[in-house]
Amino acid sequence: MDVRGGNGGLGPGRALRPRAKVLPEHARSHNRSLVLQTLYRSGQLSRADIARETGLTRVTVSDLVAELLSESLVIELGQRESARPGKPAVLLDINRTAHQIVGVDLSDHDRFRGAVMDLDGELLHSAEVPLEDADGRVATGEEAHAKVVELVRHLVESATAPILGIGVGSPGVVDLTGTILTAPNLGWTAVPLQHDLHLLTGLPVVVANDANAAVLAEHSYGGATGDMMLIRVGHGIGAGLIIAGALVYGSHFAAGEIGQVMVGTDLGLDATYSRDQVLEHWLSVPQLRRGILAAEAEGADATPLLREAGSRLGIALAPVVGALNLSELVLSGPTDLLDGPLAEATIHTLRNRTMAENHADLAVRMTTQGQDIVLRGAAVLVLSGQLGVS
Repeated sequence: MDVRGGNGGLGPGRALRPRAKVLPEHARSHNRSLVLQTLYRSGQLSRADIARETGLTRVTVSDLVAELLSESLVIELGQRESARPGKPAVLLDINRTAHQIVGVDLSDHDRFRGAVMDLDGELLHSAEVPLEDADGRVATGEEAHAKVVELVRHLVESATAPILGIGVGSPGVVDLTGTILTAPNLGWTAVPLQHDLHLLTGLPVVVANDANAAVLAEHSYGGATGDMMLIRVGHGIGAGLIIAGALVYGSHFAAGEIGQVMVGTDLGLDATYSRDQVLEHWLSVPQLRRGILAAEAEGADATPLLREAGSRLGIALAPVVGALNLSELVLSGPTDLLDGPLAEATIHTLRNRTMAENHADLAVRMTTQGQDIVLRGAAVLVLSGQLGVS
């Protein structure tokens, strides 16, 4: 098990779920992940079952299982009930209680949230630290960094089993070393958060963009299938992409940064870039809340505001859907804002701006993971990095 900081293989183009054998020089680590992935998803399988599902030989499976049993990553559950003659097969499963995971979500504008979770992403203990002081001043820079450290220390102390690793979902652009290249809302530039937390705890740490963490949660726990994009709407807007079974990072780790895409071209296509015409101007949660409050104060219906925001989102997404032929778009954020007129307008705009026969099966839906989506995605970061499962 890798005990260093690092993404443990969550690199560009790496399939999240191994499914087949590879070249001899990579075979053992890949086959080990293949066995763990099979057990993680199916559970209660015999060695022969695993061999059949993975295509590995029974000798290879027995050898790997013996190794995983010795590391307490796999457990024997007892013999399977069988009417067939001979010795019943012994059932195996991932040892789901042997380790815990610490997850941290830095995406809220007024607080940092964290949790201790089991290997299935279920929250066992939750905690948070506020970012606002009594005067309403929001912590940024080194002060915000200190609050992350405070939260992580508390969560590590709260764990009741050995910690497999720490996963962190942060706003901003995050590279593969877990350095936050830029996170304007937190006042961070080139902050080596993954390195810092590894030095603090001595544990494996993975830091990733919060939308990337969220799309991993939807992929692992939300039943998502095929190529998908998750749009996370909060203080800002970001998106996570999974294409051909792999997380997409982009050449400068900024794939999915759609919030600053200019969608206000009402005055013509020659309009120059303006921050007042980017997607976040219409769609961020603070902007929507302010608009709804203003409408209510005037006794007006806020539905047109939500439809306009949904239309702008559809304008931003139509080229992406057309270029990538996505099968699913998932919205993550406040349900009262996103589900209803906003989502309907998004779908309507997408239908009008893409070739219908190529995207007739495109699904647009709300996430199934609720407000804990980034925390659960942080668990997937650790699982994928340390065990090769998701």
